[in-house]
Amino acid sequence: MGRSKGGLKTKIHTRTDALGNPTGFYLTGGAAHDLCGSDELLDVSISQTWLADKAYDADARVIEPIKAVQGNAVIPSKCHRLQPRDFDKELYKARHLIENFFAKIKQYRAIATRYDKLASHFLSAIHLVSCVVWLN
Repeated sequence: MGRSKGGLKTKIHTRTDALGNPTGFYLTGGAAHDLCGSDELLDVSISQTWLADKAYDADARVIEPIKAVQGNAVIPSKCHRLQPRDFDKELYKARHLIENFFAKIKQYRAIATRYDKLASHFLSAIHLVSCVVWLN
């Protein structure tokens, strides 16, 4: 899972597969915490292994639901955690795929500058660009 600032006041939360192809989107306000996107995109029935950055290091909202289905959470611990969790550092290196996806969609000026005023129109543009990413 990942997120990117799209436009001035919108975050794009995205879920991708192991190849970096998008499988889900959710928009929030720019000031919203990343966990708001995880609440919508975390579907533990989709995958056994979840890679995410430190922002998703939340026991009740992310880690415990993944572990409840014997999944693997590859999420580094935040620095203030008293007992840091171990995670597979080699597997975590694959998280660059989500960043690559954001780089691909930001090649489209309408996404990078957020031409659309309505969130529904902006989300539609993201879906359209994602189709192009899937086809390439």
